[in-house]
Parts: sequence; C-alpha cells; structure tokens
Amino acid sequence: MAFRTLCIALVLFFCSSFYALASNKLQDVRVWPSPDKFRVVFDLTEQPTYSHFSLVNNDRLVIDFKGTTLKTALSKIKIKSALVKRIRQSSSPKKGTLRLVIDLKQPIKPRIFALPPTGPYGDRLVIDLPKQQLVAKNKKQEKTRIKIKTDANSRPNNRDIVIAIDAGHGGEDPGSIGASGRYEKRVTLDVSKMLAKKINSTRGLKAVLTRTGDYYVGLNRRSEIARKAKSDLLLSVHADAFTSSRPSGASILVLSTGRAKSEVGRLLEDNEKHSELLGGVGEIIDSNENEKYLARALIDMSMDNSMDESYNIAQDMLKRLGQVTKLHKKKPALASLAVLKSPDFPSLLVEIGFMSNPQDEKKLYTKKHRKKLVDAIFSSVNTYFKNNPPDDSLYANYRPLTHRVARGESLSVLAKRYNTSITRLKKENSLRSTVLRIGQVLNIPQS
Repeated sequence: MAFRTLCIALVLFFCSSFYALASNKLQDVRVWPSPDKFRVVFDLTEQPTYSHFSLVNNDRLVIDFKGTTLKTALSKIKIKSALVKRIRQSSSPKKGTLRLVIDLKQPIKPRIFALPPTGPYGDRLVIDLPKQQLVAKNKKQEKTRIKIKTDANSRPNNRDIVIAIDAGHGGEDPGSIGASGRYEKRVTLDVSKMLAKKINSTRGLKAVLTRTGDYYVGLNRRSEIARKAKSDLLLSVHADAFTSSRPSGASILVLSTGRAKSEVGRLLEDNEKHSELLGGVGEIIDSNENEKYLARALIDMSMDNSMDESYNIAQDMLKRLGQVTKLHKKKPALASLAVLKSPDFPSLLVEIGFMSNPQDEKKLYTKKHRKKLVDAIFSSVNTYFKNNPPDDSLYANYRPLTHRVARGESLSVLAKRYNTSITRLKKENSLRSTVLRIGQVLNIPQS
C-alpha cells in the first residue's frame, strides 16, 4: 500500500513538474508582409522566455520557447514572401522547450522583441525580417543629412502636385473596433485607395499611399514617406472612436503644439501611444530618428506656415463634408499627433466617422457613403491647389475661368461658348444635374 502511494506521488510530481515547465501556450502565429519587412507574430498566454540563433549556411532562424507548448497548426500559415519559405516545428533540445524554425530564402539579420498585452492581444513575441536592400539604403541615409525643404530647381516645371494619403493603423494595430467587430484599419485603407484613384485620374495631381496593404507603418515613418515623395499635402484618414456610442460624424484635426483641448482629441493622443505598443515598438527600439525628427519639426520656422495652410484647408473640407455627412465638430480640432508634425507641408487628420457609433459604422461600410466622403475630400483638395498652386506645378498654368450664370443660359450653351463639353463642366463643378441657377458661379475647364 505504501509502495502504491509512493508511485502515485512520484507520477503526480513528474506530471506537475512537466506542466510547470510547459505552462505557457503558443496559441497562434500571424504573418504581416510589408514593402520593407516581413513580420512574424507569436501569440502566447504568458510572457515568453526564449532564445534564438541563426544557421547562416542553411538560412534558418531558430527560436526556442522555454516552458511552452504549441496549440496551433503551423501548416495553416500561408506565406507569400521573397524572404520566408515556411515556419515549422523542430525537435526540442529538452523537455518543456518548444523549438520553431523559420526557413529563409536569404540570410537576414532579424529584430526580435516581446510585447506586453494591449488592446485585443495578449503577450506576443515579434520577429521582424527586414529586406536587405532597405537596410543598406537606411544606413546610407543615416550618413546623409535630411533636407527639410526641397530645392525648387530640382523639380521640373509643370510637375504634378503630390498628395500623400495615409491610411491609419494597419497590421498589428487594428485601430478602433466597431460594435460589429469590424476594424478601423480596413475602412481607412479602402477609403484611402478610393481617394488615391480619384486623385490619380486628375491631370496635374498624383497620389502616394503610405501603406498599400494590411501592415503597420511607424507613425513618424508615415511623414517620412510623404517627404521622400516630395508631397505638397498629407491627408491621414481615420475613423474615430469614443468610450460611448453616442458621438458620431466627421471631424478634422490639425496640429497643436500643446495638449488637445477636446476629450476626443486627448483620447486620440493617448491612442497614439497604444498604436505604437500594438505595432511600432520594433521601429522605436531600432531607431532614434524619431527624436531627431521631432526636434527638426519644432525648430523649423516653416512650421507656422504649414499649420496655417492646414487650418485653411481643414475649414473648407469640413464645409464640404458637412454637405454629405453629419459633422462631429464644425471647426478644425487641435491635437499633438506625430503624423501632423511635418514642417514642410500641410497635414490633416480626417476622421470620416465613429466606429464606436453603430449608425456611422454601418454607413462607413457602404460604397455609396464612402464615395460621397471621397468626393467631398477630393473637391476640397482640388479647389485649394487650383487657388494656391505651387509655382512649378501644372496647376500654376491652369487657372480656370469663372462664369456667372445669366438668364437663359444652360450647360450646352456654355459648353459651346467655351469650347468644352457638358461632361467636363459637370465634373469641374461637381454638378449632379444639368440644372443651373441664375447667379451661380461656374469654373470653366481649360485644356
């Protein structure tokens, strides 16, 4: 009897010891390909204890998770990348240790860091595999002083006006999550792509997207992308959220050098830190460029002019948005957000509605409503640059005539008089019908 009791005790001891060694669970593996890197995220139930090493000859990255068991099927991971072949499990060096191997297509120096629980995620281990060409390019850029102002002589005459469109959030950072479980990051990307398409179809304008897919871009990196494209304006597209479902409607934020005054603005500033925890810690750890960038932004004398332009564009854009949707704020709101801090071009953060409001969320997922929002934003941007064209741009030589409608005049009469078409007149003036009002001022397109 005593022997039997001893055996049971030993079994229980070894079982409990094994489970103690393997108390952490790897629940999921997610991959996020982007233009500059391939990100692998391991979702765990507890903070990971891990080690790693590379096998250069075979281009393999090996990660050992101590006290961890695998609770997901690695075979379900779909990988389409020029950097990674597959992620697989290998034989463990000892009991209670989970060994995973990332088979690479080329030697890569990884960046590996753990992230604490935040938002929809628990503990995570993140592995960033940067593209080698980009790494070499970044090293070269570190040795070169960044020019805030671009020499006008380096740009050709009759150039396109460049509009940078920043789709908020992405990848690890879902942004606001609506009542139905929809993610803000998907709404912002869809609307941004629609806006870019409309801009690119307009002669004299060119759109540049800071992200083109579902991946995270660091907050300061977004402005750097706009700067490298020699942008004349940055529009950051977001969908708002609040602690209650009551607030609704669109709003626009511009830079304030102080803390936001509105409660929603303060919440946005707090969420900016949250976004970095979700997806950008790798960039923060990897580079001190953020501090240099903020210092440049604060001391550059052109910031005042950039802020004034931003406010003027935002005022007009709000009026146009107010014709197609409810406004949360009728005047531009002020906030200190990283994406707004570019000193060399105006920057606006456009909130197209509240994900936390069920009615707004539903509308944001209809093509008809999105088109109205895009048309309003585009109309404001187009009008601004026609009235304030850069000297070296095509728009500087394209100043539309105006015509005040008199009694008996119609679109067909005006089209014939100005050697244009009814279609172009309607497009130029955002007309939905051919009906004109006496005294109405029309822009006359010119070739």
